This record gives sequence, structure tokens and C-alpha cells, in this order.
Amino acid sequence: MNFFKKLILSGFFQLFTAYPVLAATALTNPLGQTSIPKIIGNIVKALLGLSGALALFVFVWSGVLMIIAAGNPEKIKKAKDSLIWATIGLVVIFTSYTLVATLITALSTGST
Repeated sequence: MNFFKKLILSGFFQLFTAYPVLAATALTNPLGQTSIPKIIGNIVKALLGLSGALALFVFVWSGVLMIIAAGNPEKIKKAKDSLIWATIGLVVIFTSYTLVATLITALSTGST
């Protein structure tokens, strides 16, 4: 018998012998949530968390730029500008998180 035929036959055998075991197990939701607003809220919170991590990276990178500037005024200005924009970004992130959390709470409870 050809090798590939044996492989296919053994695959079918394993599939049909494992099927009752697979059918007996219940699948669980990996997200843990079933309501759409909660899933959307979790996605938004994750995206805002990633944005915060990105802002932290920009802070660290600006510090590295300050260190390696070696007194060059142009490089120091670039590093300061990066720090300013990272701070503005964090303010926007915190504000948007507050607004989204308030909106989701208002929509899910029906009150403000």
C-alpha cells in the first residue's frame, strides 16, 4: 500500500475513534462574555491599554534621545517635542477612556 494511502487511512481511523470523545466535551467561550456591549468594551479597553503602552515607549525613547543628544540643541528639541506629544497623547487616552467607560455604563444600565 502506498505511504499516502496509509497516512490518509490512519487519519480517518483516528478521526472516527476520537469523535465520541470530542463530542462529549463542551466548548467554552474563550472571551468569557456573551453580550456584545461587554465584548466591545473589552476590545476598546485593550486598544486603550495598547495606546498607553505605546505612550510609555515614546517616553522611554524620548529619554534615550535626551541622553544621546550630547548637548546638541536640535536633538534636545526633538526629544522635548516627543515628550510633549507623548504627554498630549496620554491626556487624550485618559479622556477617551473616561468618555468610553461613561458611555458604556450609560448604555448598559440605561441611565447616566
